[in-house]
Amino acid sequence: MDLKRTAICLAVLAALFAAGHALGDPGGLTQRLISADLRQTNGPLDTMFKFCVGAGRANEGLRADWQRQLTCAHGECGFKYIRMHGLFTDDMGVYREDAHGNPEYNWQYIDELYDFLQSIGMKPFVELSFMPSALASGSKTIFWWHGNVTPPKDPDKWAGLVRAFVLHERECYGDAEVRTWYFEVWNEPNLKGAFWTGTQQQYFDFYAATARAIKSVSPDYRVGGPATAGCGWVPEFIHFCDTNHAPLDFISTHTYGVERGYLDATGASGTVLSPNPDSIWGDVKRVRREIGQSAMPGLPLYFTEWSSSYTPTDPFHDSYLSAAYILDKLKQCGDAAQAMSYWTFTDIFEEAGPRWTPFHGGFGLINYQDIRKPAFYAYKFLNELGPAELKDNDPSSWICRDNSGGVQALIWNFTNIFPRTNMINQVFYTRDLPSHPKDNVTLDLSHLRRGKYLMEIYKVGYRVNDPYDTYRDLGVPAQLTRAQVTEIKSKDSGAPLLVKTVRIGRDGNFERQFILRENDVVFITLKPQR
Repeated sequence: MDLKRTAICLAVLAALFAAGHALGDPGGLTQRLISADLRQTNGPLDTMFKFCVGAGRANEGLRADWQRQLTCAHGECGFKYIRMHGLFTDDMGVYREDAHGNPEYNWQYIDELYDFLQSIGMKPFVELSFMPSALASGSKTIFWWHGNVTPPKDPDKWAGLVRAFVLHERECYGDAEVRTWYFEVWNEPNLKGAFWTGTQQQYFDFYAATARAIKSVSPDYRVGGPATAGCGWVPEFIHFCDTNHAPLDFISTHTYGVERGYLDATGASGTVLSPNPDSIWGDVKRVRREIGQSAMPGLPLYFTEWSSSYTPTDPFHDSYLSAAYILDKLKQCGDAAQAMSYWTFTDIFEEAGPRWTPFHGGFGLINYQDIRKPAFYAYKFLNELGPAELKDNDPSSWICRDNSGGVQALIWNFTNIFPRTNMINQVFYTRDLPSHPKDNVTLDLSHLRRGKYLMEIYKVGYRVNDPYDTYRDLGVPAQLTRAQVTEIKSKDSGAPLLVKTVRIGRDGNFERQFILRENDVVFITLKPQR
């Protein structure tokens, strides 16, 4: 579809919105009435979705393109903390020993990274990993960048490294600042032979030594774990900490929405999007129950990784379907978790080394060329919701208001169209996947202030802010020219489909009707005008 034809289609769609049409009813549509009264709220909006976001490894954070994209993601999506692997890996130059075996520390690269985070108003969710080779008990590594996954050969020297690091951060940024940070011990130690070569008991002992080293600097500094894959080890871990008096301020763990495959940086094994409607949020609520039934029932819960898939070669990450998927899973989590940290904000992610194509199924919200994916817009819309959540009985929407009397309505349809056949994501989601009309939506708002409002309507869906399909139209080039990048960014810019002034009368009512296709996301804002 060329740009002229696209512009015509968007103009027609905008005109239909402006006329208040339901775009016609082709029959068989689900009738959805979404109503909200501005006088009735559920209280403050829970913003756990933007508390934290993930990134690949610390050394990537020294790159100008990574920093540029994080600045964008922080500014437009509102992320507050960032978590990444490899803070102590050799490419960060943190640790070595002199000829007599005495530790030597070097914080230059970490300072550069953390100074940047401070400069844009973000904070580290500090993952303490992986093992410096000079301190490692073995040579087992993971990923292209060789993160050492063995326990320390000398636990006292490891504890000394952690203590020295925390002391340095306090000296750099002050005690009050570091008290706002989170320290997480290691990454996915339950994936034996992948991220940790030791046993469960060795990890627990390792955690206890690390936590005590942090608390020796300040009892107010927050430390937690076990940072496990698939929500593993949580009851056992809490029991260990309770019975051994190991400091524990929060639980962290991970979940992904695929049902087949395994840890696979190349995606060669194939993955399958889970057909279970409880995927992701079912894990979140199960872990919350496990914490509630433990000896420490009030522990905060941080999911420090989550996404549809755990391989950076899964085209679902690039697909327009990802936006509705993200919103659906986050909404159903409710208040069970204090953070859902999306993995990751950028495709600058080198577990398998530098990638060779602009769209390769990478984890990121943004691709190498700064092209915002549909998933990015899901988070951007979430960030633009007002601070007060209105009562709303529709499970696939958020209706909020801000302090000026403005209203934001975020509405979606998530439909899992993955075929129940011998298929994998790496084949299915590279195809042209047209969506079909699904919901006839009526948005009914009451008790707005009388007066003029600027209405803006945004959308993400099939061929609307859908850069992967634009890329497919260009012939799936291995490399994008500058002109092609400009074309994709222009066509899939996130601009509103409709901007219009509307008047609210004495009755204070606003009504809008429209059709949602499968996996559409619509964001409507009403801003009071003088």
